[in-house]
Amino acid sequence: MLKQVMEMYELLDKADASGKEVKDYFCSKGNQTVIVEKVMGDGGSTDFIKIVLPGKNGKIKGGHAPTLGITGRLGGLGARPEVVGFVSDGDGALAALSVASKLIDMKNNGDVLNGDVIITTHICPDAPTNEHYPVRFMGSYVDMETMNKLEVTDEMDAILSVDTTKGNKVINTRGFAISNTVKEGYILKVSDDLLEIMMRTTGKLPFVFPISQQDITPYGNGLYHLNSILQPAIATKAPVVGVAITTEVAVAGCATGSTNIVDIEGVCRFVIEVAKDMGEGKCKIYDEEEFSLIKDLYGDMTKFQTKGVKSI
Repeated sequence: MLKQVMEMYELLDKADASGKEVKDYFCSKGNQTVIVEKVMGDGGSTDFIKIVLPGKNGKIKGGHAPTLGITGRLGGLGARPEVVGFVSDGDGALAALSVASKLIDMKNNGDVLNGDVIITTHICPDAPTNEHYPVRFMGSYVDMETMNKLEVTDEMDAILSVDTTKGNKVINTRGFAISNTVKEGYILKVSDDLLEIMMRTTGKLPFVFPISQQDITPYGNGLYHLNSILQPAIATKAPVVGVAITTEVAVAGCATGSTNIVDIEGVCRFVIEVAKDMGEGKCKIYDEEEFSLIKDLYGDMTKFQTKGVKSI
């Protein structure tokens, strides 16, 4: 997948990177369903993009194969004019759009996945930066509620949230790591099937990054969040897994020169293998029976999908 990643990087590493140019690129590969929406915020605009890829037996064509959502999480691709170039935080968008490019190439070559795939992300080459411990993060002109509204859809039966997760001291490997499955306020066990796919695509033992209860609550409630990788989980009943692009040391989200093309390629192959297996019923993101049991035992936990209410 190096070809697709490198081509997408060239499209995104521009001071005038835009959703329209990315849409034109995808449409040049054939008739694709690509939707771009420009959203104005305080200080600038952000282009949200959605690519819908029907499967052989997906719901779009009346089938029953599950739909995988892939969202590229970030603040912005760049922090111009504060810094020049593509920032670390842009890796999530780069990975998600590269996956879309590869799936389109596969379809054109006769390999169509069984289930539908919906890919969403946003494009902003001049986003603001924010203070965050231990290193600065990228911010956004658009609030998290708007991001979730445009990047998380009801059609998604499961979601892989791909995000740069380098600005911390708790993940100490270069490449990528996955999270526990999160669903309706519960932090569930790590999917065995995802671990198997990770080993298959990397040829190494899998890495799992730690998440806390705070991480699956909405931004804006005053609690510390590792980053926004699990924010899609507050906007859906579907199971969500974070796919974190990682480094051995803490790297700022607004740092340039830190995108490792080979690492992104590995993430993309993992995501595509998940899409293949999930559509064919070979990959379970969570155990439905165990989730039903935990809800019977401990009740509803959807309050963690809200900003909460302080007790008096």
